Amino acid sequence: MKIKLLFLAILFIIVSLFFKDLFIKGNIPIPSDTIVGLYYPFRDFYAKEYPRGIPYKNFLITDPVRQQYPWKKLTIDVEKTFQLPLWNPYNFSGTPHLANFQSAALSPFNSLFFFLPFSLSWSLIIFIQPLIAALAMFLYLDNLKLNRKASLFGAVAFSFCGFSISWMQWGNILATSAWLPLIFLSIDKLFKEDLSKFKWMIVLLLSLSFAFFAGHLQIFFYLFVTAIIYLVFRWFDNGRKLKSLLFPILAIIGFVVVSAVQWIPTLQFIALSARSSDLPSWTDKGWFIPFQNLIQFIAPDFFGNPATLNYYGIWNYGEFIGYIGVISLIFAFFAILYKREKHVYFFVSLLLVSLLFSLPNFISAFPFKLSIPFLSTSQPTRLIFIIDVCLSILAAFGLDLFLKEKKHKKILITLFVFLLLFAGLWVFVIVQGFNLTTLENIAVAKRNLVFPTILFLISILLIMFYSFREKLKLGNKIIEYLPFIFVIFLTFDLFRFGWKFLPFTDIQYLFPNTKAITYIHENIGNFRVMEQDSRILPPNFSIVYKIQSVDGYDPLYLQTYGELMAAIGRDNPNISSPFGFYRIINSNSYNSPFFDLMGVKYVLSFVDINEASFKKVFQEGETRVYLNEEVFDRTFFVQKIINVDHNQKAIDLLFENKLSLKNTAVVNNFDKNISKKDLSIGTSKIDRYSENRVEISTSNIGDGFLVLTDSFYPTWKATIDGRETKIYRTDYNFRGILVPKGEHKIVFYDNLF
Repeated sequence: MKIKLLFLAILFIIVSLFFKDLFIKGNIPIPSDTIVGLYYPFRDFYAKEYPRGIPYKNFLITDPVRQQYPWKKLTIDVEKTFQLPLWNPYNFSGTPHLANFQSAALSPFNSLFFFLPFSLSWSLIIFIQPLIAALAMFLYLDNLKLNRKASLFGAVAFSFCGFSISWMQWGNILATSAWLPLIFLSIDKLFKEDLSKFKWMIVLLLSLSFAFFAGHLQIFFYLFVTAIIYLVFRWFDNGRKLKSLLFPILAIIGFVVVSAVQWIPTLQFIALSARSSDLPSWTDKGWFIPFQNLIQFIAPDFFGNPATLNYYGIWNYGEFIGYIGVISLIFAFFAILYKREKHVYFFVSLLLVSLLFSLPNFISAFPFKLSIPFLSTSQPTRLIFIIDVCLSILAAFGLDLFLKEKKHKKILITLFVFLLLFAGLWVFVIVQGFNLTTLENIAVAKRNLVFPTILFLISILLIMFYSFREKLKLGNKIIEYLPFIFVIFLTFDLFRFGWKFLPFTDIQYLFPNTKAITYIHENIGNFRVMEQDSRILPPNFSIVYKIQSVDGYDPLYLQTYGELMAAIGRDNPNISSPFGFYRIINSNSYNSPFFDLMGVKYVLSFVDINEASFKKVFQEGETRVYLNEEVFDRTFFVQKIINVDHNQKAIDLLFENKLSLKNTAVVNNFDKNISKKDLSIGTSKIDRYSENRVEISTSNIGDGFLVLTDSFYPTWKATIDGRETKIYRTDYNFRGILVPKGEHKIVFYDNLF
């Protein structure tokens, strides 16, 4: 037990060393340098010190600051008021938040933010991910009775593999995938004939739940399917006794019940979203892993690296990285060739199936040709997660076999295969293979093949040194500790790869307050902003500053909102897909009357706006702030209602020039008798506006119809003086209610169930 704890402590030290810049310098694991280096008004804020912009390390990984960090900020701010973070009013004119799976609103690790500063809590969450991955993988491999040095080796390979490095700073993807080895371990334990089954049933339930609530549905889907396949494998391996499935099935049922609070609203949101209609084509390059990019399992930067601004490969570098280290790959291949063990057969089979469905071929195309729900909207490159799990486990099996082998012939054959592979790569580069059409690309490929080749040659030396350890007459103590050299060498390889790609940045760059943002925040009230250029206060940044916006960046957004914004951008009532957004809704049609309706008070621009209704009220550097003097109040009464029973009719009416959005509302499925009457226009005032609740005071001499220009969503309810009333979808995407004459207190509130 003490020895096992020693190995776990070594893993803790290794993971901590990777985060040296966090613990020694106080730099945080998030690309905040891209905030001040790429976007305005933050570049304006630092313009005197850096007139050309603050240098940033990696432009590719901006999503953590554009999605995960703002969503986490909203989540924690609401949860600290002891409410569920159901709604995000700051983007898309209002959108579901908890139902947005990637918000990870119910992650147990959110509790850290209640006790520690936000940036430190974020940093610890990023740190915990590879730590869980490493510890879980070691415990699983140790349970398979591998040499503990081999288990340590496999744990390092998994926790810092290409998939882990590529997605580490997202805070949700690796937080999901890290639990798979512990799930494997729990399943193994549940098939043992002892009295600890209840304990391991709880571990399995918690592992599944922690992975699910971490916040990435596609990765969890792969994890869950893999877990079920592994469960079936172990069941067959243990005699196919039905009673042995009792505890695993109870754990899965318990997980389904516990997770219902997340998956029920998520499925509802997906059903109402534009997810299936606003995606790139699965036939596009990069949707699957291009065959040529398999080279990156050996030489990760063969096609360049975005951190060094020389990536020339297809689409997204981060989607194709499955690197586990050169020496790990050698041992994984060694296990595939020579390890005759049931687990090796299983993981080799799983590896091949994962490769089959992640590479472009007629079989992997089936889910997309058949439009299978969920699978047809999921990018198969993420199967690198399962590929890296398999390779890491196989690498541990390979090292375990190598440490036990007395003869050297098998390892020599493996090394010879890799020697041919590296030689072949050099031949291809020299003769300008793989369509390296420019001298610059050839130079990048050659330069980035040198280091993996050196690593391979050092691997040969280390393997040969250990193979001939007895002939070298080394002492027993030296021989005992010699396998740690493989772990150290692998750690060096993966750390170099990871540090090159991932930034650790100065905390002062993390969403600083600029003069323009301060001005808007102090004056905006219950109105919204929009940007004339995607480089100014980009989508989701506004969440951090509690500024509401019409834009947004999310794979999930409401279908009706996407259709409305597409029609506005086209300047005609065309709501057909594709919308052309692909996750990012950002419009520059600032002079559209629809943005008056949507409450856009301020427009941010790089250029002067020469229109009578817009007045420049502030400027910081290149960022100009214009006041829209024709903006509508967030809530108002209309004089007339037009009832419609389908979306196209609604959008057609809204685009008719004679229609006044201020006085007339187009309402879906309203009472036809009431809609024929003229209604009274009273007054309304928002008394309190929060994420999950809007309180309004109204006064009217007659019956009226009140419009609230927040996105319509079925979980929202409304009461008038405490009595529930129906909310109608109004002006295509917004909310409206019928209000009787007199003075009333109206409450709109989000109700999850």
